[in-house]
Amino acid sequence: MIEFYINGQQVDVQIEDEQTIGDVLKSFESTCEENNAAVIGITVDGKQITADIFDEEAAKPLGQNTKFEFSIVTVNDIKASFAKLSELFNELAVQMEGVPVSLQSGKNLEVSESIKKLADSIDQFCHIATLASLFPETFTNESMNGANFKEFFAEFSPILKDFEDALQNNDTVMIGDLSEYEICPRLKDISKALKEM
Repeated sequence: MIEFYINGQQVDVQIEDEQTIGDVLKSFESTCEENNAAVIGITVDGKQITADIFDEEAAKPLGQNTKFEFSIVTVNDIKASFAKLSELFNELAVQMEGVPVSLQSGKNLEVSESIKKLADSIDQFCHIATLASLFPETFTNESMNGANFKEFFAEFSPILKDFEDALQNNDTVMIGDLSEYEICPRLKDISKALKEM
């Protein structure tokens, strides 16, 4: 009995003329493409199939009890994640705008929580943007103020680096200025671009 799992859920699949593990993988991949999905992880009989061993594993004959486990992501998953991130970046923009006032009123803990949330959100955004690149026909290189994501972040990164330095040096004036005038408007741009996706 050949077992199939997609994102942890068991599914019924009919095997037709597939002879090798590679045949099954190829036919599953084309099914995914037809359904606006992409495979981001494959495990066969408990063994993770990486790019390095793919060809070797794909050549193996299909066993009676082969177990396939796939991790997939769909265009809709990515759109939903972008929509969530759009709201999150919008909230963060408001928080960053309020940093100078928060610092003046001694709410340092609040400020450091906002900053941690900002760092996590940017990480999350980069991860989802990487997944979105699996669907180039759906997610073109969206522009933010006329720059694509890559250019936008190339220009945003040094600002975040200055921000990190200001935090380490406890330079509250610099932290406040960067939050309000540099980071806040860019978060609004990201939020807007994500909403339009």
